[in-house]
Amino acid sequence: MVEPGEIHALLGENGAGKSTLMNVLYGLLQPDEGEILVDGEPKRFRGPGDAIDAGIGMVHQHFMLVPVFTVAENIMLGAESTRGGLLNRRSARQRVLEVSRQYGLPVDPDATVEDLPVGVQQRVEIVKALVRNVDLLILDEPTAVLTPQETDELLAVMRTLKAAGKSIVFITHKLKEVKAIADRITVVRRGRTVGTATPDASEDSLAAQMVGRTVKLRVDKQEAHPGEPVLTVGGLTVLDERGQVAVDGVDLEVRAGEVLGIAGVQGNGQTELIEAIMGLRPVQDGQIMLHAGRAGTGRDAGGRRAAAREGSLSLVGRRTRDILRAGVGYVPEDRSADGLVMEFSVAENLVLDRYDDPQYASGIALSPSAINRAARDRIAEFDVRTSSHLAPVGTLSGGNQQKVIVAREMSSPLRLLVAAQPTRGVDVGSTEFIHARVVRERDQGTGVLLVSSELDEVVALADRIAVMYRGKVLATLPADAPREQIGLLMAGVTDEPAPEKDT
Repeated sequence: MVEPGEIHALLGENGAGKSTLMNVLYGLLQPDEGEILVDGEPKRFRGPGDAIDAGIGMVHQHFMLVPVFTVAENIMLGAESTRGGLLNRRSARQRVLEVSRQYGLPVDPDATVEDLPVGVQQRVEIVKALVRNVDLLILDEPTAVLTPQETDELLAVMRTLKAAGKSIVFITHKLKEVKAIADRITVVRRGRTVGTATPDASEDSLAAQMVGRTVKLRVDKQEAHPGEPVLTVGGLTVLDERGQVAVDGVDLEVRAGEVLGIAGVQGNGQTELIEAIMGLRPVQDGQIMLHAGRAGTGRDAGGRRAAAREGSLSLVGRRTRDILRAGVGYVPEDRSADGLVMEFSVAENLVLDRYDDPQYASGIALSPSAINRAARDRIAEFDVRTSSHLAPVGTLSGGNQQKVIVAREMSSPLRLLVAAQPTRGVDVGSTEFIHARVVRERDQGTGVLLVSSELDEVVALADRIAVMYRGKVLATLPADAPREQIGLLMAGVTDEPAPEKDT
């Protein structure tokens, strides 16, 4: 139940059913059972139009805007007004200005959406809902793509809407934001409501409700003792799928025994940077060098520490297979597309990039007994929850699928671990485990390159933080740098003075 003028947080891990529930409420999905009551009257929505007519609006995590249209044109889509048979753009523009002033949401109605920062695009989505006079606004993971400053601005907007009598359902998995803004909290786990709470509940108790057990939210780690560089990137330029520059002259260095975190709003070249390092995307210019660094990392088949191969190696132009064999572990940002073969068993996925090693194969013949024996050992060591090592990996939960990848990559001799969004879509319990393994790998001498759109994760794990914005590394900061400074850099704000204009 959501009361008038209330901010009601729907808290739960990715996959808990939060967005599905709200898609039913917005008419995008049809319920199999139960009912929806609006002002005490049962409603059944055949589509979003019915929900909007009932006073319900929704801002999706992935914005529903046409990039090449102006703000006013996007807002009038689906509710076009005409005059003399022509679209009345003046009326739409005026309505945007009125709503912007009324709720303190400044947007330029004539701006093209693709030219706007992500935070302003989200503001456009909110204005679009308010123009339709909704009383209940659903915000689906609204801070997932925002900088810390933009998040603070959004929370201020939510307070303004609440003061104006609007009700808000705030879908999230971020405990700090829930405690900062919510009036009431409903916790969802595996499609069921498991409890309600107030904002004064502790983060530990909320996390326990989300996961079903006590979890440790803080990362335990000692001070790092970095060694020699294991990865150097110099002047790297990489193009995206459209042929536009996505990585623009990037320089960075990862040392043995440290975690270098890449912070930045997603879409600022992080994906292309990682893909170039892993040989998945061609390099236009620059160098990527893998060095021996300190003594090796990883374990051999018997569980003993194994020495990484000596020497330096250019990764530019090399196949991904060769890069992996050179001592690089890779946790991809999309486990379904790039990390696992869902139809294969857990055991098969655990040797996906090592299936032809002599320990697992003789010539073209695999050794199932060796593969299964290694799988059982890794399932135990990495706490993979599965009915059997022979079960298809697609039957596992998202967190356990991610553990399979982590187990595979951290069970090989490594110089460098590249971890892209290592806990995306993973529950709090699995996140706790994966964080601990990353720190353990660092402490054993591996250089770790971590990319995450979650600033909390970067700050918790990194020993140094490089901030990317529009394909460039704007600065590399110590791990204890103020979050405000990191957030400003994520938005492209630097301390450099503006260039003087010619007179």
